[in-house]
Amino acid sequence: MHKYMVGDVVLMRKPHPCGSTEWEVLRTGMDFRIKCLGCGRQVMLPRPKFEKGVKKVIKAAAKE
Repeated sequence: MHKYMVGDVVLMRKPHPCGSTEWEVLRTGMDFRIKCLGCGRQVMLPRPKFEKGVKKVIKAAAKE
């Protein structure tokens, strides 16, 4: 299981209506806030729905 971090770019299984499948993680916790890299729309998802929808992590956040 991957521990998702703020700043990760993930590939989601279903495309956004704008056509993009790449999202940036803006907030983690019980809910995830993700931003579409195609149109900039932000969406809140509960953790189980987010984890089920992620296909893979494209770019991991830089570790400090």
